[in-house]
Amino acid sequence: MPIIRRLPDTLVNQIAAGEVVERPAAALKELVENALDAGARRIEIDLENGGIDHLSVSDDGHGMGADQIRLAMERHATSKLPDGDLSAIATLGFRGEALPSIASVATLALTSRTRDGDGWMLVVDNGRILSEGPAGAPPGTRVAVDGLFAAVPARRKFLKSQRSELAACLDVVRRLAMARADVGFELRHGGRRLLAVAAGADCGAAAQIARLGALLGPDFADNSVAIDLEREGLLLGGLAGIPTYNRGVADHQFLFVNGRPVKDRLLVGAVRGAYQDLLARDRHPVVALFLDVPADFVDVNVHPAKTEVRFRDAAIVRGLIVSGLRRALDGAGHRAATTISDVALAAFRAPAAIPAGPAAAAGQQWGAPIGQLAEPPRIFTELPGFAPPAGVDAALGTLPAPAPVAAHYPLGVARGQVANTYIVAETEDALILVDQHAAHERLTLERMIAALGQGGVASQALLMPEIVELDEISAGRIVDRAGELAELGLGVEGFGPAAVLVRSVPALLGGTDAAALVRDLADDLAAWGRAVTLKERLDAVAATMACHGSVRAGRALGLAEMNALLREMEVTPHSGQCNHGRPTWVRLSKPDIERLFGRR
Repeated sequence: MPIIRRLPDTLVNQIAAGEVVERPAAALKELVENALDAGARRIEIDLENGGIDHLSVSDDGHGMGADQIRLAMERHATSKLPDGDLSAIATLGFRGEALPSIASVATLALTSRTRDGDGWMLVVDNGRILSEGPAGAPPGTRVAVDGLFAAVPARRKFLKSQRSELAACLDVVRRLAMARADVGFELRHGGRRLLAVAAGADCGAAAQIARLGALLGPDFADNSVAIDLEREGLLLGGLAGIPTYNRGVADHQFLFVNGRPVKDRLLVGAVRGAYQDLLARDRHPVVALFLDVPADFVDVNVHPAKTEVRFRDAAIVRGLIVSGLRRALDGAGHRAATTISDVALAAFRAPAAIPAGPAAAAGQQWGAPIGQLAEPPRIFTELPGFAPPAGVDAALGTLPAPAPVAAHYPLGVARGQVANTYIVAETEDALILVDQHAAHERLTLERMIAALGQGGVASQALLMPEIVELDEISAGRIVDRAGELAELGLGVEGFGPAAVLVRSVPALLGGTDAAALVRDLADDLAAWGRAVTLKERLDAVAATMACHGSVRAGRALGLAEMNALLREMEVTPHSGQCNHGRPTWVRLSKPDIERLFGRR
């Protein structure tokens, strides 16, 4: 029989390191959290080769004496649980495993000095103490880690490239810097500074928003709404990007619980639920949310990396996040991301040179330089067959000034339509382009949601019921959900094993194509499965119906219809994006247009 024996401390620390320190970013996170717990007001970080070869963290915290330094290198030795109560953790670290775990798989040099004491240095190489003694140092602590996993090649070969490891380290520091606006951070890689933010006066809402703008860029601050909600002792704050300001990956969702950066599935799911009918399936919102709860309401002792938490009442937390985000996004009204205008302007800019081609050759035949007119320009009144309309001064060739734009119309007054698809509107200082189908699709969806909240969507009976041929499985899905569809204004019943009879459609949709609507709903039901009710996927059902009942691209609209659409957009929540997350309108300011023509 194998003999049970106690593992040596070095091997125990290496096992613990496998849970706590799987890459340089994990070691960096532990060291920066220790610096924050030590009361640091400024933290400096140096990296080499993405932190694989070298990483160091220097702080100006309260420091440690020689006896404390030795004790800090032992497992489960910490100053952060003075009363041993795991239900009221007020610090980022509390396990007492970080330093011995890192020192067991790397060369660690710890130098520290208190404000009224002498400096001391301890060097540990893969679990063995190499040296210790007095050292000159400023008040605070510096921890240097060299050759991470150099003595454990099986672990080192699983590290990613320098660029990937550096990106992970930068993400860790950025998240911790967001949580502590009162602390200054500086990160250098190979001597090159990659991140630097000055310490703010405090961690209040204004300081947090300023820190977010400094770390995430002015675009995020310009395209987000502030969150401020309190419920049952729980506080939710931060910034949430408007739906048209989104990303293709979910890496730009920064979530904090009591100042601790977390990547918790409950919180991520709540954010996804708040944006569920505002974004396309492959797009993700950009948010930075700070949740403050009582210490005994959350358990942070769930995961060795402390990135997951468990709440005493998860339903309250989810409801707080969803309602807080929806309330703030509702208040954004018809806003669309400003970055969309930049993309539009880039598309408008003329090329640097006119490419050679038939037109250029023709210009050379006429004897005119490329890019210039072949003959002097003439006013339109000189052209044959031109009859100026009433009110036009034929001598000057000018039309009367257009009607003034009402200053209180944010989306301006309609001036016309392009390709029977895009409405052109004018405000006092900008040009507005509106996608009529996308905009009307959002308005129809919001009307349906409002009608459902008031007891159900009114239905319009068809003069002649319509038979929709489907395969037997799809027809069965529709018939099984007939009662739920009736609440949405769609009256259907089975008509044989492979067909559905449509008797009524939602009145809001007008003259919609009932067959196409039923086929799309059958596809949606196939994607969700039988376990999901239509009420749970109300956003998708209503969005599918709204798409079929909206003004189509290619339909000519009168000025009165265009202006009515603009006015309704101005008072409808989320009208800045359609049901699939695409923008419904673009704003080109007057200075931007002047720059296009070289006037600025």
